[in-house]
Amino acid sequence: MNGTRRADIKPGLFVAIVLKEDQRTGDLTQGYVKDILTNSSNHPHGIKVRLETGEVGRVKEILEEED
Repeated sequence: MNGTRRADIKPGLFVAIVLKEDQRTGDLTQGYVKDILTNSSNHPHGIKVRLETGEVGRVKEILEEED
């Protein structure tokens, strides 16, 4: 599932994000969502989140559904 809908993203979800500095290369960083930073319900480039590690980027893929 892609990360363009805010309703699909919840804290604790395991996701792959693209960091600002990796947008050109498309390198993905995996981690658990700590905060959702995008206020709109949809974003074409992915919902911006902060991972538990403090890294900020846009969700490209949801890797694991929350139980």
